[in-house]
Amino acid sequence: MLECPTCGFANPVDGNFCGRCGARLTVGDTTHALPVIRDEAMRAEVDIDGAAAEVTPGTAALIVTRGFDSGIRYDLDKQSTTVGRSSGRDILLDDITVSRWHATFHVDDGDVVIEDHGSLNGTYVNRLLIEEPTVLKQGDEVQIGKFRMVLLVGDHGTV
Repeated sequence: MLECPTCGFANPVDGNFCGRCGARLTVGDTTHALPVIRDEAMRAEVDIDGAAAEVTPGTAALIVTRGFDSGIRYDLDKQSTTVGRSSGRDILLDDITVSRWHATFHVDDGDVVIEDHGSLNGTYVNRLLIEEPTVLKQGDEVQIGKFRMVLLVGDHGTV
């Protein structure tokens, strides 16, 4: 038993706070080290080449390579495709790391452009934070919150 230094109550040895008065029982450093998780180990096994072959010429799609929806494909078949945590978005990425209205993909004159909407965690293209609309190309990696997606363009050309 571990005696509370404030009220003297006998607490279990593995307790951190007193069961009677709520005072902290542990003294000193209670920091725990967490193991390092290598980024490569977290990547999903997604057949990017196979998925790219299925994209119709003149169109574009995103395939999720990391996140809860790994392997899911989203077609960019509209002029504007919204992304966010809110149910009103075209691409719903349901995680707290994604803002309700996080970003928009625009298809314009054969280009796919991504625009962040002032999201809290930002939007990354090839692991670089974007601050203005950014033109994407075949194979670019887009990160929104915990989700990583690769852009696929039919026939590896422009949309």
